[in-house]
Amino acid sequence: MKSSTRDNAEGTLHKIKGKVKETVGKIFGNPELKTEGKIEKIEGKIQEKSGRIKKSLGE
Repeated sequence: MKSSTRDNAEGTLHKIKGKVKETVGKIFGNPELKTEGKIEKIEGKIQEKSGRIKKSLGE
């Protein structure tokens, strides 16, 4: 698997995991888990964009 495809897939996974953590944090009133989820979502978005950049550069 190309690194750009892997980055894109892993980024999507992190975004999903982050959304789940954020939602669970909201439901159970856990601000730490909610914040952790937001951070993971942002990291996922960054990783996806990195994959797109690599793909456009042909890596």
